[in-house]
Amino acid sequence: MTTPQEPIGSGFGAHSTADDVLRGIDLTGKLALVTGGYSGIGLEATRALAKAGAHVVVPARRPETAAEAVAGIEGVEVDRLDLADLDSVRDFADRFLATGRGIDIVINSAGIMACPETRVGPGWEAQFATNHLGHYALANRLWPAIERGGARVVAVSSGGHHNSPIRWDDVQFEHGYDKWEAYGQAKTANVLFARHLDTLARDRNVRAFSLHPGGILTPLQRHLPKAEMVERGWIDEDGKPLNPSGFKSTQEGAATQVWAATSPALDGLGGVYLEDCEVAGPASPDGSRGGVRDYAVDPEQAARLWALSAELTGVDALAG
Repeated sequence: MTTPQEPIGSGFGAHSTADDVLRGIDLTGKLALVTGGYSGIGLEATRALAKAGAHVVVPARRPETAAEAVAGIEGVEVDRLDLADLDSVRDFADRFLATGRGIDIVINSAGIMACPETRVGPGWEAQFATNHLGHYALANRLWPAIERGGARVVAVSSGGHHNSPIRWDDVQFEHGYDKWEAYGQAKTANVLFARHLDTLARDRNVRAFSLHPGGILTPLQRHLPKAEMVERGWIDEDGKPLNPSGFKSTQEGAATQVWAATSPALDGLGGVYLEDCEVAGPASPDGSRGGVRDYAVDPEQAARLWALSAELTGVDALAG
């Protein structure tokens, strides 16, 4: 039985903050791993989880920068990890597993968006490789610690998943590149990853969720020209956010991932896509951006993507 994409009456909403959803929750003794936990909504998630008592591990491609960003937040450690480099993923996981610790919370918050065509590893498209394959490999490499902790694994997707399903005939965009379609495919992959991980791991007391954090102006937009953001109505000519654009603060943007990782209201649930601190409904047939597309939670596509990811990365801790 799978969890339906139906709201559960969480009591929170679009303007709830990470601190709001953690009020009354004591994470003392818990270990959380937050990729991207030193910038934007990832940094806010790190701060809020640590404030609630968790010990937070922040893997970072730029560990010196990360250390500066989290300085002053008690209970945070930083280590080196480049999600676009599978050797780096393996090395980080080996170092962590050597400590013998279990993991209670995994938040895959790191990502890139709408970058110029970039190839990594054996020629993989960078958004698919970084946003999905790196996180897939990380979860599988860390599986002994994730299973030991009975963790919740949270994949930060986006409403951008509406831009594209998985392009099975050209996953790596070898025949023409579109930055927004590539981003959409990567974000769909995040949803499918959580869907199938939950299917494979729920009997081992590990649950997985995916989510849309909302629109937030953070360093995620670093690849977008100012003119494009003006054209989209995100900012004005002076670079200031426009109120009608509906952007959240970083505190509000971090709330759904923190809620997914900790809320007792989600006990016994899993494999679902969330938005605004609530289980999202299905996407509307009128093409509006809310909700989740059918192709992103389709169990057959989720299993197919898992198999492809295992083939590409050479790791599948839950096979058999």
